[in-house]
Amino acid sequence: MHSHDVLIDGYSRIKEEVHAVLDGLSVEELHARPGGETNSIAWLVWHLTRVQDDHVADAAGFEQVWLAGGWADRFDLPLDATDIGYGHTPKQVGQVRVAGGELHLDYYDAVHEQTLGYLAGLKAADLDRIVDERWDPPVTLGVRLVSVLSDDLQHVGQAAYVRGSL
Repeated sequence: MHSHDVLIDGYSRIKEEVHAVLDGLSVEELHARPGGETNSIAWLVWHLTRVQDDHVADAAGFEQVWLAGGWADRFDLPLDATDIGYGHTPKQVGQVRVAGGELHLDYYDAVHEQTLGYLAGLKAADLDRIVDERWDPPVTLGVRLVSVLSDDLQHVGQAAYVRGSL
């Protein structure tokens, strides 16, 4: 098994979980915020997709699907087009509202396809390339890809928890 196969398997698990958590949700359930200020499923899925899109596109030298594919216009959120949700306040979380889960799935699937296409072409040596020198030690491509994978799985798990609480 090649290193890119392990990453492809991990990212494919995110896709399975995103589809499962959104399956059959009503618009009300998608935007529900148990406790009043928690992250909604809509925000969690949007955020995990934006992070994957932003971070993988940056590492790969691609344009983000969000911008290139017109998703920012389709979502029509009252946020900056480059916003990925990091550090959002409860008010900003509440601004991530969409007509239904299909829009989320379509955007997520487009990001997933770009990610898998990139991962399929990676060689083991590529994972050692420095992609972010703002950290000490500098972040390698391998560390960045695992970080995104971990973050996305955490957020889809949170979305599943919210769904289970509804």
